[in-house]
Amino acid sequence: MSARSITHTAPKLATDADRTIGSRIAVLRAAQGLSQTALGNALGVSFQQVQKYEKGRNRIGAGRLQAIADLLKVPVETFFARQPGSNETEASSATFLEDPQAMELVMAFASITDSTARAGVLAIVKATASLQRQPDRG
Repeated sequence: MSARSITHTAPKLATDADRTIGSRIAVLRAAQGLSQTALGNALGVSFQQVQKYEKGRNRIGAGRLQAIADLLKVPVETFFARQPGSNETEASSATFLEDPQAMELVMAFASITDSTARAGVLAIVKATASLQRQPDRG
């Protein structure tokens, strides 16, 4: 049997990277209030195909991944796992991306156009976070 016949029969199976990319797409899509149907329509695919992408069952080509990034208004690098040797800040941002509420907060914050209101919201979030870090004094 030649190597040529083997390459034609072996399917390209989804990988852990495909699942990571898919889950990040799902989080970002949901954070923006976009349905699978709406994303599928914008991409020219069915919502079932979007489901398969998000669950990592189907691989996403580079062009389609760039289109998804453009639609979700994020850099394409957002979908990729942290590489060994990258710094801890990148690791925490990857974990951050997996939290739908964090992405919802970011998208809502980004939609605030008034700089005074943005500063006020940021101050509230920072104050709340600092209260969470303080030990109980009760």
